[in-house]
Amino acid sequence: MSLSNKEITQFIDKFWDKDIIPNLSEFISIPCKTPSLDPDWQKNKYLRKAAEFVADWINSQNIPGAQVQILQIPDKSPFIYVDIPGKSDKTVLFYGHLDKMPEAEGWREGLGPWTPVLEDDRLYGRGSVDDGYAAFTPIAAIKALQEQGIPHARCVMMLEASEECGSPDFDDYLKHLENHLGIPDLIICIDAGGDDNKHLWCTTSLRGIVAGTLRVEILTKGVHSGTASGIVPSTFRIIRSILSRFEDQDTGKILSKDFYVDIPEKRLQQTKELAKILGDKIYKELPFVAGAMPVTTDATELLLNKTWRPALGVIGAEGIPLPKDAGNVLRPVTSLSLSVRIPPYLKPELLSKKLKEILEKDPPYGAKITFTPSIGFCGWNAPETADWLEQSLQHAAETYFGSSPAYLGEGGSIGIVQMLGEKYPNAQFVISGLCSSDANAHGPNEFLCISAAKKFTCCVAEILAAHYSKK
Repeated sequence: MSLSNKEITQFIDKFWDKDIIPNLSEFISIPCKTPSLDPDWQKNKYLRKAAEFVADWINSQNIPGAQVQILQIPDKSPFIYVDIPGKSDKTVLFYGHLDKMPEAEGWREGLGPWTPVLEDDRLYGRGSVDDGYAAFTPIAAIKALQEQGIPHARCVMMLEASEECGSPDFDDYLKHLENHLGIPDLIICIDAGGDDNKHLWCTTSLRGIVAGTLRVEILTKGVHSGTASGIVPSTFRIIRSILSRFEDQDTGKILSKDFYVDIPEKRLQQTKELAKILGDKIYKELPFVAGAMPVTTDATELLLNKTWRPALGVIGAEGIPLPKDAGNVLRPVTSLSLSVRIPPYLKPELLSKKLKEILEKDPPYGAKITFTPSIGFCGWNAPETADWLEQSLQHAAETYFGSSPAYLGEGGSIGIVQMLGEKYPNAQFVISGLCSSDANAHGPNEFLCISAAKKFTCCVAEILAAHYSKK
């Protein structure tokens, strides 16, 4: 039996209106903040409440043979595992998360983080687009196919509750479920997005990160500048010169070749196509002060800078008083928190050592220089897309969004994607979602675009159908 796009659309429209919107609204009302940002999470049990609510909703859908479990390893956040039988021995893995970012300030009148509000085409509230809908979308897609009698492969869902703090618990659950999960043939991660709600966005790569603290010491205590300046070099000047070993201070280009990779030709082509879609919106939507400009106005170069090239950020400082508290003292110590975004493929542990070597060698004036690495995450590049999947994405995007899919690299990291990619190197990946640039996922007025969510759900259904029938 062939899939009817009209019937899929009609079913999913009704299902969203009648069932998902009311229950997603209820989910929004649960203040289930991510564990690292809620010290009382084990006591208040909001994460557990969210897991139970979602698990109960999935059970209420009465999908034949579906098994729904809430897992809770001691001292770990709760985890939902859903196993839905299919008509083939292949497995599709869906990923999403239940935890949310904190409230944030600045919600407009009538809105609030835990107060769901449906206004026109938007459902407002914390966890609407990041990432509550991910728990409902796969179920809707599966039910839509079953309603038409369209076969699909076995589907499993993994919904964690610590993504917003780096997924520290995910690996433990992945190991716990290893014998049950099998080897996924297709992995659909619903925790991404793109620039707008007019395209089906597919993430093709993620940058990794190397971070740490650079500390420069020249004195054992502060000394009056009238006594020491001109004799003792300032720690600020020393740290500035050390950073210039690694980064060109005029262009921002990283000087060490070890931090670069050859950009795959297909990613170059996809980036050029994306640049045509976005144009100068890439930088014009950023909150520059009046008169400020980006490093270049070439959209392709900006996208490559953001996704496939390394970049340094100074994200914190210690030892520098606020201007109102400053005195005429030559400070003994300056420390900076450094964050280096790195391209896919590169190993953060090796680059941490390289960065330490560059920064600590030949200390100017014999100053004491230390670089202490902190976190490191690998980047990720999607495996080559199979013909069946590329054709399915194209057809689904054109059918439901009225445009070709948009492929983009992300400048940040999603730890579980790299983890799953390493564990299942032969799987196909669809990293997608509805976190558009204006959806305010971590800020005030977070919202989910309902019409786009319906289209996206239709696309998921079509991908599942195509996966089953692939040669």
